[in-house]
Amino acid sequence: MPSPQQARAQASAITSGKTAAEVEASPTSQLRALFDGPHLSPGQRRIAQYLIENITEAAFLSITDLAERVGVSQPSVTRFAGAVGFSGYPALREKLQSIALGALAGGAAEENSSNELQAAVDAEIDNLENLRRDFGNPDQVIQVGRELSRSTPLTLLGLRISASLAEYFAYAARRIHPDVRLVTRGGSVAYDALLQSREAGGTWVLAFSMPRHAQETLTAVRVARSAGLRVALVTDLALGPVADAADVVFATGTGSRLVFDSYAAPGVMAAALLQAMTDADPERTQARLEDYEQISDQHQFFLRD
Repeated sequence: MPSPQQARAQASAITSGKTAAEVEASPTSQLRALFDGPHLSPGQRRIAQYLIENITEAAFLSITDLAERVGVSQPSVTRFAGAVGFSGYPALREKLQSIALGALAGGAAEENSSNELQAAVDAEIDNLENLRRDFGNPDQVIQVGRELSRSTPLTLLGLRISASLAEYFAYAARRIHPDVRLVTRGGSVAYDALLQSREAGGTWVLAFSMPRHAQETLTAVRVARSAGLRVALVTDLALGPVADAADVVFATGTGSRLVFDSYAAPGVMAAALLQAMTDADPERTQARLEDYEQISDQHQFFLRD
């Protein structure tokens, strides 16, 4: 079944007389397929964006000229070539030139009129569609939400770029759970927090690990497991060292079209786990939410409509 983005492209092609195969073979489509798979660093994303936007010219640049155009070093271009599966820049350039020549022969036709920002939204729509299919069987989400609700204290782990997701979850969870502990610093600080959580009676950690995956996240997950805590992990990879170290993994796609990732699907996954926590103990949830509303009204936490 084609993705929503592909379906839109194919529908657009019908009116212009193009076949679905021609749409699939368009330069932008080929380049996105080439660059979407690997987890690229922000600097490497800049190179990918430049190539997508300037393929007919960029494919014929030397490594020195390409590095200068993008504003990166020559070793960065070499590492980028390796990250997308080539032995070096010459091999990557050969592939780029074949795509560029095809574009020139075909009048540089694109699969649709979307720009890179629209393409980023399309990619996130695909991620959400995949998550929707995963939610067709919500049993694991419901079960883990129940376990998180019972864990007192409940520890949230999110290091580096993943801290924002952990902070969101912790902020909301504190409205419905009596003891939520947030860990956003790695190293010995994380170890202390995890060990103390277990000593206080905690049974579960909810960890977030988004690309680029931090070594200290893997170490913290292993420390939690060795201390007797179970770990539920929200990440973009169902396989890999961090996923292998966790007890339960919720894998959701991240948006990788732009220089920095976007997290539509992981955000929805976090909200779904919060919902499962509220449903696991509805009486406690209702009581805590009512108490919080009274406090927020008393101290005027929020602007009135």
